[in-house]
Amino acid sequence: MAAKREAVKMVADPELESCMNILHISDLHFGPRHWEGDDQLLLEKINSYAADIVINTGDSTTDGLEDEYAEAGRFLNAITCKNVISTIGNHDKRSMRSHELFRKYIYNSDTICIPETVKTTKKHLFLNREITKVNENFTDVNFIKSISVKGQTLLIINIDSNELYSDDGYVEKEVLSAVSMKIEQTEYDLPLLMTHYSILGTDECPLKNSACLIDFVQRHNIKYVFCGHTHELELMRTTDLYHGHSFHHFMCGTLASCNHANDDNMFLYYENFDSDEMHLYLTRIFLERGKVHFKEEMVF
Repeated sequence: MAAKREAVKMVADPELESCMNILHISDLHFGPRHWEGDDQLLLEKINSYAADIVINTGDSTTDGLEDEYAEAGRFLNAITCKNVISTIGNHDKRSMRSHELFRKYIYNSDTICIPETVKTTKKHLFLNREITKVNENFTDVNFIKSISVKGQTLLIINIDSNELYSDDGYVEKEVLSAVSMKIEQTEYDLPLLMTHYSILGTDECPLKNSACLIDFVQRHNIKYVFCGHTHELELMRTTDLYHGHSFHHFMCGTLASCNHANDDNMFLYYENFDSDEMHLYLTRIFLERGKVHFKEEMVF
């Protein structure tokens, strides 16, 4: 399959040259759960792809410690693609400073906040400044980011689906409303949603109010959702037969974790994204006798 990917790149088709490529990674888990493989070889492999955007769907750390954040940040900064966008995961959100450390080491963007006076249901959304002494007491990391790629403006919508100190996911309706207002004030061609938890999954640590996020996807006519969390590959397309809205749901496995035996160590590459000639490649990562091996297959 790798030969086919190279062959596609070499076709001098003006329409394909105007298409974008996206690389999707997730669940690096720097710290105790990070794999024992060669990160430099992994970076070389990632950087061999002609990605216009790299999407990282969270859990860059194991316990949200500052040294783990720093190590994950160094790895992500070594990716040569100029547009590396990350979301925060539940493992990243295990301390009262997690949101600050994420912006310091992983990805710093203008966070969409809501007033502390608004009635909310998400736990630990606001920290008590007098007790915690944090600089910023709003713990969610939600943002939108416009990126122009080959004449098309993508709107990356990042929703923090994690609840501080918890392995279950939760989204705050008031936050979704605030993000919706920002989206409606922005001009773009194609919206993409990135979040840590699956909005369709029912695993043992699920997104508890996923219906809210599905409604959000339908409201903004989002065609593509990127997520991680379970360390398992899941590629789905769902259609609401009543409303007629359909979206692709791409759940990536783990990039470099030794969490448990069922981990899918892998990443995804979307070539000619959102075009009639779109191809999805799955690259699996194997560690055998201390050596790293890659196996690529074309999904479609």
